[in-house]
Amino acid sequence: MKIAFAGKGGSGKTTLSALFTRFLAESGHTVAAIDADINQNLGAALGVPAAELAALPPLGGRLAELKELLRGDNPRIPSAGDMVKTTPPGRGSRLLGLDGDNPVHRRFGLRAPGGAVLMATGPFTSEDLGVACYHSKVGAAELYLNHLVDGAGEYAVADLTAGADSFASGLFTRFDVTFLVAEPTLRGVGVYRQYADYAREHDVRIMVVGNKVEDEADLEFLHEHVGDALVASFGHSRFVRAMEKGRHPALSELEGANLKTLAWMRDTVDAVPKDWEKFTRQGVEFHLRNAEAWAEAATGRDLRGQVDHGFTVGPEALAESRRALADDPAADPAVGPR
Repeated sequence: MKIAFAGKGGSGKTTLSALFTRFLAESGHTVAAIDADINQNLGAALGVPAAELAALPPLGGRLAELKELLRGDNPRIPSAGDMVKTTPPGRGSRLLGLDGDNPVHRRFGLRAPGGAVLMATGPFTSEDLGVACYHSKVGAAELYLNHLVDGAGEYAVADLTAGADSFASGLFTRFDVTFLVAEPTLRGVGVYRQYADYAREHDVRIMVVGNKVEDEADLEFLHEHVGDALVASFGHSRFVRAMEKGRHPALSELEGANLKTLAWMRDTVDAVPKDWEKFTRQGVEFHLRNAEAWAEAATGRDLRGQVDHGFTVGPEALAESRRALADDPAADPAVGPR
């Protein structure tokens, strides 16, 4: 399953992203974690040493390399330079599995404590200031997720940028579930209302996780404002306070009620039906929308012609992509010096 964590700044979404990632990985699941927040804090929350984070290649800074990996020999995409962040996969594209050897993980990821693979879109640099928006970096995560086929017991967890800014690109449609982390405050539930309004038109599944919930009054407040969207709540935690101080206790030390919340969140996600046709359709819709609105004029390329209308992302397409590479490994751009 593909899962996003969103919410207002300070809601605790990065902390919950990290805890959920750790819980899944330490339960024996295959997990990829993506830091797609402009404030890159997921790696630190997972306990990755600063020196390793500094050496992690940012996806947003290696777009050309990422596109070359994903393009494969798709005849609708003559070169990596013809791809934009919304370019959907088609027959001949390089699809990715979470199991086995994943060239994107190998080139741009690291193994975090607990076992998850961590990737990061990368922070703003001095060259970006005043001339670029963060969506240009988040587009790398969107491309990765467009080509990712996750199977049973496999999870991709993304920590999104704060507020409703994630809706400025098609990234918000790339997830089976978006957990909206909300504090029991008017500002906390206000972000939920924004998300719900934007998501409704695109059939995006939003589930609210209450955070920093102290008592029944806090729960009643959340129920009053978000109704049945509230699926779980997380209480104040000494464990989380230790994380915020840079310590990383064993997950077994997490408070019992909060550990049960993580398990409930996993079970809730697992109960969501997988819909590859919808995933493919939404990706195509946003690509065509972007092509018409700005991308074709900006690139001077026929981006609408990149759509393979007979293609559906999913396990069968992944198997075909792997068979093609097995038949002709020399055609794989991931083969070569590491």
